[in-house]
Amino acid sequence: MGTLEYNSSHPAIEIDDVTLAHLKIVVGTKLRRQESFMMTWSPDGQSGPARLSAWIHPAIPLVIAFDEATPVSIDAARVATMMEHLNAHGELVVPR
Repeated sequence: MGTLEYNSSHPAIEIDDVTLAHLKIVVGTKLRRQESFMMTWSPDGQSGPARLSAWIHPAIPLVIAFDEATPVSIDAARVATMMEHLNAHGELVVPR
């Protein structure tokens, strides 16, 4: 289980390494193009909000930490689907 930490304002988002590797490509592509977007996820845990959203902007620090040292295999179709959904809806929804 890796983590994605955005702007250090909330606890890191826990995401499995496979999903995190795909998110890294999608988020990296958008930020490299200087494109901001909304990202939504459901935090784990019993208390607190059921869903959180953040405005992802190229100027705000982003740290991606993988639990496993070995890189995972990337599914190009999964990346394409995530990118298409993001571009069509303006929001990247992180799967649980």
